[in-house]
Amino acid sequence: MTDVSQKKAALVTGASSGIGEATVRALAADGWKVFAVARRADRLAELEKETGAVALPADISEDDDVSRLVSQVAEAGGIDTLVNIAGGARGADTIGSASTGDWEWMYRVNVLGTMKLIKAFLPILRANGEGTVLNLTSTAGLAAYEGGGGYNAAKFAQRALTEALRLEEAEHNVRVIEVAPGLVQTEEFALNRLGDRQAADKVYQGVEKPLTAGDVADVVRYAVTAPHHVNLDQIVIRPVAQASNYKLIRKA
Repeated sequence: MTDVSQKKAALVTGASSGIGEATVRALAADGWKVFAVARRADRLAELEKETGAVALPADISEDDDVSRLVSQVAEAGGIDTLVNIAGGARGADTIGSASTGDWEWMYRVNVLGTMKLIKAFLPILRANGEGTVLNLTSTAGLAAYEGGGGYNAAKFAQRALTEALRLEEAEHNVRVIEVAPGLVQTEEFALNRLGDRQAADKVYQGVEKPLTAGDVADVVRYAVTAPHHVNLDQIVIRPVAQASNYKLIRKA
């Protein structure tokens, strides 16, 4: 097999847990140079020790942190691949009882954070000649559901951002990939959204095989490792038990 990872370097956000952490591990195991970005420095330090990734603690929604990231990565040789995993959901309220704070948080981390990273790193990706941007969205960005209005809105926006970017950057040979997972069981997503362990566990109750963070990371790795002329525009990944946002098989 050809070593397509030769000289490959990626920056992965959301790297302190879940899909982001799994993606760092997957790419590092394939020989990539990986810059791991998240707010929690302690978790990144442990990940760096275990994988050899370069830990860069930062808040991607803060302009000063983003500027510092660009400088650090440029000094370390740059990247050809930007993997935007950071994001999340808060609350499951109907729109009639929506929390403005939750909606603002979701828009800031899912949309503005993604935009700021892309804007900051585009010059490096364009200069590389074969740059890649991969945005992790969600099936929540494909179809709305009750109690999901805020997260739906953020992920619909992130999806639109991704589609516009693909149109704008094709002339610079920057490929733009979207990976949209359905039900993924991770240590924090549902807990952070609902704020209660019992409520979080109910999200997965009776589902025999939800996706894991590793499942999604394998898809991300495949997408960014494919020959550069191959652009996987949009990849939707769900467990077999989840036929759609509205049909999920649960067993007693």
